[in-house]
Amino acid sequence: MKLHKLISLLGTAAVLAAAPLYAYSSDSIPMDENSDGLVNCFDVITARKNGLAADDLIRIQDFVLGKKVTLPSSPDNDYTIDESCILEPKGTVHTGDGTYYGGGYEGGCAMLDPVSRDYWIVAMNLADYNNAQLAGAYLEVTGELGTINMLVTDLLPEGKKGDLDLYVDAFPLIAPVEKGRVPVSWKIIPLDTAENAPVSYKYKEGTTEFWCGVQVRNHRYPITKLEYLDKSGQFKEIERRQYNYFESMDMGTGPFTFRITDIYGQVIIDENIPLSYDDNEIIPGHVQFPK
Repeated sequence: MKLHKLISLLGTAAVLAAAPLYAYSSDSIPMDENSDGLVNCFDVITARKNGLAADDLIRIQDFVLGKKVTLPSSPDNDYTIDESCILEPKGTVHTGDGTYYGGGYEGGCAMLDPVSRDYWIVAMNLADYNNAQLAGAYLEVTGELGTINMLVTDLLPEGKKGDLDLYVDAFPLIAPVEKGRVPVSWKIIPLDTAENAPVSYKYKEGTTEFWCGVQVRNHRYPITKLEYLDKSGQFKEIERRQYNYFESMDMGTGPFTFRITDIYGQVIIDENIPLSYDDNEIIPGHVQFPK
């Protein structure tokens, strides 16, 4: 049996995990608590956090669980939600100062080399970067002159929460370059290359069966947690480093079953991922996070 849908949650989250948690249209249904045009488990979470009346909360939850409305059958890549891992609602807008610098395509703290020149790149402040949690995040960044999409490849240690350091050639697209420091707003958006491709993996130089460093790439949204299935059949969390690798001395020779959780609590399970000793190899997975 596939492991795609296994997760253990507490309380209401446990009930939600057993339900189909992909999104349903809500054009005529007044239950869209987070105003994203959909009714799904995120509306139950938002409603509970906002202190919605019990009757209304039950009404939304019943809809999501399919007790009052016939819902579509679950797709093969159905997923579950780990509510404890949710960083923020999708579409949350952050504000701060924008500056510019000339680094990030090579040697950035997120260790995403080689970074394609098809992307504009940006360094993120220490608080939001949060021990590489937002490494590889795709951002929509807005300034007084316009909006561009940017990939987080580096760290801005001296920045305050909300601050970004844009690549020098990208800065003039959102603000006059002579200003140097300007107000910006930004939000996390889906990575474009994840639209038609699965997540992928890169092993760190020096990886062996006795010590492994692995990085998740091409994830639609930033990654909060990576776990592997150990010999006893239990998922074990892998420690994350500031330089965007998950490292363990216990994983063995593989192939691995990984459980990956993004910043919205969305959980996917990827099976049969081989171990590679070639630190230049990008290994494709089989699954991708939903929109």
